[in-house]
Amino acid sequence: MLCLPFLASSARGGAATRPPLLLANPKAQPGRERLRHLAIGSPEGVQGAINHLHLLQYAERLEWSRQFTIPESGILITPEQGEVFSLLLRDRQLG
Repeated sequence: MLCLPFLASSARGGAATRPPLLLANPKAQPGRERLRHLAIGSPEGVQGAINHLHLLQYAERLEWSRQFTIPESGILITPEQGEVFSLLLRDRQLG
């Protein structure tokens, strides 16, 4: 289980007002591996990343979920046994 502590209100010393946002991981079809891509940033930045992946023919725009506002309590990611986590940080130019 992975909880992003920099988003959790408990990391700021306050009491959580709502439980963390749970990100479901439905089972993949037999013979397939499910990868979960997270795009976290400003609404414009997230949409820009989605558009860029679409231009690269990696993923259709309609395959992405709607955008969710991250609650003060953070995000809770529950990986399966044996899964790993990697994060890529990249800056984008505004304007």
